[in-house]
Amino acid sequence: MSAPPQSKGDPITGKEQLVRYLETSAKPAADWRIGTEHEKFGFERTTLESLPYEGRASIRAILEGMAEKFGWTPAEENGKPVALVKGGCNITLEPGGQLELSGAPVENLHQTCSEVNTHLAEVKEVCDPLNAGMLGLGFAPTWRREDTNWMPKGRYKIMADYMPKKGSLGLDMMLRTCTVQTNLDFSSERDLVRKFRVSLALQPLATALFANSPFTEGKPNGFKSYRSHIWTDTDPDRCGILPFVFEDGMGYERYVDYMLDVPMYFVYRDGKYVDCSGLSFRDFMEGRLEVLPGELPLMSDWEDHMTTAFPEVRLKRYLEMRGADGGPWRRLCALPALWVGLLYDETALSAAEDLVRDWTLEDHEYLRAEVPRQALETPFRQGTVGDLATRALEIASEGLRVRARQNDEGMDERIFLDVLREIVITGQTPADELLALYHGRWQGDVSHVFEEFKY
Repeated sequence: MSAPPQSKGDPITGKEQLVRYLETSAKPAADWRIGTEHEKFGFERTTLESLPYEGRASIRAILEGMAEKFGWTPAEENGKPVALVKGGCNITLEPGGQLELSGAPVENLHQTCSEVNTHLAEVKEVCDPLNAGMLGLGFAPTWRREDTNWMPKGRYKIMADYMPKKGSLGLDMMLRTCTVQTNLDFSSERDLVRKFRVSLALQPLATALFANSPFTEGKPNGFKSYRSHIWTDTDPDRCGILPFVFEDGMGYERYVDYMLDVPMYFVYRDGKYVDCSGLSFRDFMEGRLEVLPGELPLMSDWEDHMTTAFPEVRLKRYLEMRGADGGPWRRLCALPALWVGLLYDETALSAAEDLVRDWTLEDHEYLRAEVPRQALETPFRQGTVGDLATRALEIASEGLRVRARQNDEGMDERIFLDVLREIVITGQTPADELLALYHGRWQGDVSHVFEEFKY
């Protein structure tokens, strides 16, 4: 989630302003950047409970420690720190206290990995004296929903009240999931559509490779990526695979129309969140929003609204890849490597298009439903998703080779795909590894995950 918003920008009086907002987001290829975001669970290392906001071992103590020790600038809501800012990066809070790094836009994957490494080292240095730890997993492995602590952010109260009206797992999404995502640029409307279609079609591939949430409340839950499954029962108005992306006529205006049809959550005014849950942004543009009668939306309201849709790939001023579970340190650099390799080289993008060109809507829906449960073993056409992953990694590797971005030791960005190659060669996803430990050395005790897989 983003840092606390600000009310700003010109009033919106017509849809053309919203289309123009996306048009002006396009960048020449020389200016394309890579953004990586990742979330992790904070826990108290003796009790293994989720961290509260207040207290000695707490989220607030971590935020204040990061500010004091490493020069982050706090952002507050109602006098309480809820985010940190430094050098183009943000540290923000998810509803259940999940700590998220939203990295700065960088030029290559070596910089991305350096940023991740620095961040995790800083967090560990602050957490250790507090007897706190951080865990990279897709779903909280032992906590019940009622045991998880809510963070003091106004938008979360509005969302929490609305979520149960639309699905049975929305609160679990808010409180008990973690993801890693990659944000990438586009050069034109045509480039956007090509990248959107490829990344949306192949999002189940990322879900399979990064599947890392096989436990619920201490027991296997029957899924490899339970986090991914949760999104299928969160809110049908704002989640899913967006069939219109694959249809003729897809472009900036079509996505704007989609967002205008997504019900609102809130408007931010004078430091407060105004509950607009279920209301229409179209009505807002006509000055007919009943909670703000006669008032027109500002461009900042549109920017906020765009963050309240949760499809598998989301468009803001860049494309967000949202299909992967959170995971351990070295896998955090693998997700941007996969998508940069597939999407940032013309030849690789064309090859990826060929890979998915004849897929039907039924194919997309089948993969979305089945991959969270079976991951790489999911049957697909004449093979499996594992076979598809092998071919996609070949394409991504060639895309990264052509980019030829080397580190100080002369190695290019393909090194960050090594962990994914290992997964497809062995056929063992992170979830399979966890389940093997559960049924073997852990002897059915999931609590070992906190010590063995903490950052």
